[in-house]
Amino acid sequence: MKLDIASRFEMLEMVQTILAHITGMLGFEEDAAYNVSVAVRESVVNAIKHGNQHDESKRVAVVFTIHPAALEVKVQDQGLGFDPESVPNPIAEENLLKSYGRGIFFMRNFMDEVSYAFPARGGTVVRMLKKKA
Repeated sequence: MKLDIASRFEMLEMVQTILAHITGMLGFEEDAAYNVSVAVRESVVNAIKHGNQHDESKRVAVVFTIHPAALEVKVQDQGLGFDPESVPNPIAEENLLKSYGRGIFFMRNFMDEVSYAFPARGGTVVRMLKKKA
């Protein structure tokens, strides 16, 4: 299933509602479904805020792919891309009070796999995979 949404935070509720139906349909346990929800929310927020810079003319694509024992989610923006390794670790002492970097941290900790791609046409694609218990 693919969603193509405007770069507006109001679109998050729709993404979360569809995701809740998918994780329920796949039989994810409550904690796992919550973790997937947080990771996907953070990736969509990052796509809107950092990738597309709140430019409502730019789109965010969210693709849900159901595998036999896992859910794969890809979130793509139309921004300039970034270096994931340059984002400061939010649990390092010097960063504890800073308000950024937590989204990637949550994605990496709540999903089984997280990777980034930077297509030639621009933007960032975040691929996340969560295996069923």
